[in-house]
Amino acid sequence: MADRVYAVLHESIMSGEFPVGYRLRIRDLAALVGTSEMPVREAIRRLEEAGFAERVQHRGSVVKGLDLTELVHAYDVRLLLEVEATRLGALRIDKAGIAEMQEGLARMREAIADGGVMEYLDRDEALLDVLYKASGNPVLVETVRALWGQCRAYKTVGARSALAKPADDALWRHQERLVQAVEAGDAEAAAAATRESLASAIGRIKAQLREQRS
Repeated sequence: MADRVYAVLHESIMSGEFPVGYRLRIRDLAALVGTSEMPVREAIRRLEEAGFAERVQHRGSVVKGLDLTELVHAYDVRLLLEVEATRLGALRIDKAGIAEMQEGLARMREAIADGGVMEYLDRDEALLDVLYKASGNPVLVETVRALWGQCRAYKTVGARSALAKPADDALWRHQERLVQAVEAGDAEAAAAATRESLASAIGRIKAQLREQRS
């Protein structure tokens, strides 16, 4: 039930039905989706964790705006950690891990073809998670996962923008290069693919946020 409520609230935020600053009143939302207050509380908590909502004094939870400064800071840290996680993972991954990445790439391409934003993001992260876990550093992996959660709102904006342009291959081009580099055992080429992927993502997101503001 919490999953269903989360999906409804998330879609309302992304569609603009719930604009920035909109108060997420638990009782009103429970009536809207036809459920008790408990799954609504859980859904709001998850929205806060994912960066779509935030707690404001005397107002409770509200829809959070996307801030370019926060975006740059978060992606700067992601760049440092994920490039290193890629390099270490590419050096240590085994054949089974490579096969799992290949399958993950195919599943990610399917999500892109279907136009599923959240499904694409989930599969993209799953593909990278295989590589990063091969690094052998669980603290690094957990830190990156936490950053993914913090950046989810920004990632959604960027992915939605790219999916709106059928000829745009930015969502899969870099990951295809990444998988090919890992298959070839070229850790530096793999690290370069991750670096370029993150640079491309931040460019798309910045452009989309500026467009939304204007």
